[in-house]
Amino acid sequence: MARGDLNDEEWSLIEPHLPLGERGPIPDLRRQFNAVMWRFRTGSPWRDLPVEYGP
Repeated sequence: MARGDLNDEEWSLIEPHLPLGERGPIPDLRRQFNAVMWRFRTGSPWRDLPVEYGP
């Protein structure tokens, strides 16, 4: 977990309010959510996203 990522307690508060995909839960939704938060926290372009958040 990178600095600034959601911990388990924070994620448990947010997850129930997120939408489901067309076919059920979205895989790696927490990682995607953390990637979006990282991008807006740093102001960096998407191409500079750290590897741990995936492609």
